[in-house]
Amino acid sequence: KEVASLSLVSSACDVVCAAYASTKERHPCLRSVCDAAEKGVQSVTEATASCVQPVLATLEPHVAAVSEYASKGLDKVGEKLPVLPKPVGQILSDTKELLSSRVAEVKEAVSS
Repeated sequence: KEVASLSLVSSACDVVCAAYASTKERHPCLRSVCDAAEKGVQSVTEATASCVQPVLATLEPHVAAVSEYASKGLDKVGEKLPVLPKPVGQILSDTKELLSSRVAEVKEAVSS
């Protein structure tokens, strides 16, 4: 949940979902294949969920410990990578701005 809530991750997922939906709309043949795949995944997920539930209940304390450890690790990664809380659009915009600034500096250095 914590990883999914990061702006970078959630905005990247939004971009992928929009591209997927757009592709399904533009290509009817792919739409039917995607719809069939979605139904298959949904059926497998539902069947697996009922079988796995007892195992998950047994592993709950271990999962909680691992989750806490992973959360601390994610916090440390977030400190070292300040780009994580930014959405994809802002990262792209910042990167374009930085590149154009560097190109301008190089042009000026070459011309002088």
